[in-house]
Amino acid sequence: MSQVWVWAVGIALLLVLVVMKRRGRIAAPKAEELLRNGAMLVDVRSVAEFRGGHLAGAVNVPLDELDERFPKLVADKGRVILLHCQSGMRSGMAQRKLRALGYAEAWNLGSYGQAAAVVERGKKS
Repeated sequence: MSQVWVWAVGIALLLVLVVMKRRGRIAAPKAEELLRNGAMLVDVRSVAEFRGGHLAGAVNVPLDELDERFPKLVADKGRVILLHCQSGMRSGMAQRKLRALGYAEAWNLGSYGQAAAVVERGKKS
């Protein structure tokens, strides 16, 4: 019986992690549409990570520089912004920071791989 309990708790924790990671992420079809309509693609990884490879058209604003640099870079708080990083965690934090600064259309694309797939499908449509 105790082994069943351990498995149940483990599965519950895994489900909570999955839900938390996906929370606040934009759906791929909506992101593709926004990109086709001129959304700004922002990579919040470090400068070194960005230099190691990045998506075409992406602007690099590392998470730790976001509060200071972003308002100078984008004055229009109504601009649609699609954020990504390596895993989706930093872009989620960036979304919360930008929303707190008044950028209501800041969206988390998630990981680099997820963002790359969205960008690629957006080109084909």
